Amino acid sequence: MTIGKSTEYRVARFPLIATAVYVALVVGFGWTICSVIADVLDRRSDVAAAHDMLEQLQGRKRAIPNNSDVETGPAGSPFLEGPTVTVAGASLFERVTSAVTKTGGTVLSSQVDVQGEKSKAGLVGVIVSCELDQSALQQLLYDIEAGMPFLFVDQLVVQMATLSGDRDRHMRIMLSVYGQWQGGK
Repeated sequence: MTIGKSTEYRVARFPLIATAVYVALVVGFGWTICSVIADVLDRRSDVAAAHDMLEQLQGRKRAIPNNSDVETGPAGSPFLEGPTVTVAGASLFERVTSAVTKTGGTVLSSQVDVQGEKSKAGLVGVIVSCELDQSALQQLLYDIEAGMPFLFVDQLVVQMATLSGDRDRHMRIMLSVYGQWQGGK
């Protein structure tokens, strides 16, 4: 008796067991196919969500479409723009000095850092010394860090002026602000 004839003999003799094995195999293959399809659909939705987030970060898409009541993030590129690092540094300097003057302060001195220790990581910095009213410091920091491109205050030194009797006393502030430059793109 060969293997083929032995199998035919057992299937003919025990048809209920053969049917159960057949149904179990079909169910197992069906479950495997369904789980693979579900996994592919999950991965596809993850890729779509990552793509949407990338578009939001690059400013090409509103955070919540068709809803003008909800305020979205600032528009623009998250990186300093400019064909050269010098132009990017000038753009950063202009952004920081405009934030200082917008809050009623005056810039005393400044230095653009395009070749420092952090420039190897693609960061461009500016060090600004300015005078500002005490009540405007929070607004200055908000203006610098909340807009586009993404900037961060690396160092902040505040010194109160010695004048007494002023309700809004002037402060001398030295701050280092850095932003990411992607290169001449």
